[in-house]
Amino acid sequence: MSVSKVISAQTNLLSVYAVDVETDLSRGLYSFSVVGLPDKAVEEAKDRVGAAIKNSGLTSPKQKNQKIIISLAPAAVQKEGPAFDLAIALSYLLAAEDINFDPKGKIFLGELSLDGTLRGVRGVLPVAKFAKEKGFKEIYVPKENDKEAALIEGLDVYGIENLKELLAHLSGEKLLTKTSHTRMGKGEKKHLTDFADVRGQERAKRGLLIAAAGGHNVAMYGPPGTGKTMLAKAFAGILPELTFDEALEATSIYSVAGVLSGFITDPPFRSPHHTSSYVSLVGGGATPRPGEITLAHRGVLFMDEFPEFERRVIESLRQPLEEKYISVARARGTAKFPADVILIAAMNPCPCGNFGFRGRQCVCTPNTLQRYRRKMSGPIIDRIDIWLEVDRVLPHDLSEGPEGAASHIFRKKVSDARDLQRGRFQKLNSKLSKNSDMSARDLINFVPLGPQAKQTLNMAAERLGFSPRVYHRMLKVARTIADLEGSQDITRDHILEAVEYRPKKFDM
Repeated sequence: MSVSKVISAQTNLLSVYAVDVETDLSRGLYSFSVVGLPDKAVEEAKDRVGAAIKNSGLTSPKQKNQKIIISLAPAAVQKEGPAFDLAIALSYLLAAEDINFDPKGKIFLGELSLDGTLRGVRGVLPVAKFAKEKGFKEIYVPKENDKEAALIEGLDVYGIENLKELLAHLSGEKLLTKTSHTRMGKGEKKHLTDFADVRGQERAKRGLLIAAAGGHNVAMYGPPGTGKTMLAKAFAGILPELTFDEALEATSIYSVAGVLSGFITDPPFRSPHHTSSYVSLVGGGATPRPGEITLAHRGVLFMDEFPEFERRVIESLRQPLEEKYISVARARGTAKFPADVILIAAMNPCPCGNFGFRGRQCVCTPNTLQRYRRKMSGPIIDRIDIWLEVDRVLPHDLSEGPEGAASHIFRKKVSDARDLQRGRFQKLNSKLSKNSDMSARDLINFVPLGPQAKQTLNMAAERLGFSPRVYHRMLKVARTIADLEGSQDITRDHILEAVEYRPKKFDM
């Protein structure tokens, strides 16, 4: 009897750490124990592993008089999920001398079925990235996950269908073919809603163009049925494709959350219902997991019927909209999830939807209006850069009005503006990528104002009572407007347009 060690790995929130799967065999009555803070799924691995070994043509551990101890190290960290099954099986077989191979430089992941086939697991992409960074040469994963792991270049990836197949490979009897390195292609954007489909609302389209170019947060308010949801869906189609690093980051988040259905090359678009719970939006649980805000990282978080969300859900947006991350503290740990999102909020001006707009008369009582508007606090309003009024479209414009500019035209303008921004930031060796990322200190370096523009902004800030946060956000919006026009300098007109996007009818 001997001791063996095989390496596996586990995601902890959005980070990864290696797990040493050690096996010790000694003579005695049969027993099989797993130590190292295993959860229920890990403890049950002994039955899955025993059946898988038996059904792969080897002697089941239960048929031998031996005491089996599986240790998952580091022992102080909670182990969760069935991803250790494959490593436990191989570690046992090595200790029992039923197989012989060198586990050095190899990582094994996978859930075993009773017949020895491997089921897919979540978190494979960040584990593969971790393996490459730590100098591992090979990673063995279920066939279902191999293309995900193959996104990481410089790592030999093997997709395994069953335990028997893997044992033949490790013994040299029948070698497996490595999975080819997968590249994230830049396919044609396919969005069901195009800006050309939305008749009228030219001012709202202009505001969304500015938001996409600079990464600014937007709120659209107006009566029901005026196209707010269509505009938000079309907005996702004019954003630039993710860079490789951004795509890898977004795909890793979806992999850890267990909702990955394909490689993410376009900015994610998440649209939670207004009845969604606080935990589903923010993230959490006994062991914190990403919520909708984090799943929208590098993309769009569309919140329709914004004031109808729970008050604490709306207030939870304060940190991600300002800091680009969200901290979740729970009994089993504190998680810091990335949350660099563009918020698109859509709302009615009042519960009946008609306050302050032409057409039907508002029937809400003053108390109802006050209660509705109280849902949104001043700090949240300050964090939304652009407020767009979406009024009713006249029947004549719907039936005979010309189509607006198509999304591909907007996309080109956004791409050109983003290129200008990156070039400006790179001149000073800054890692910023868009105007909304700038801090108050960055504004000094990247957004100089001429005397006339500065006077206009200061006058507007004084008359309208801008907070310092709003003042800085207006500077960023003005910088983006200038970028869309290809202007190096921010003029008085750019400042005036930026100020025009502050809330009016929906003023709190």
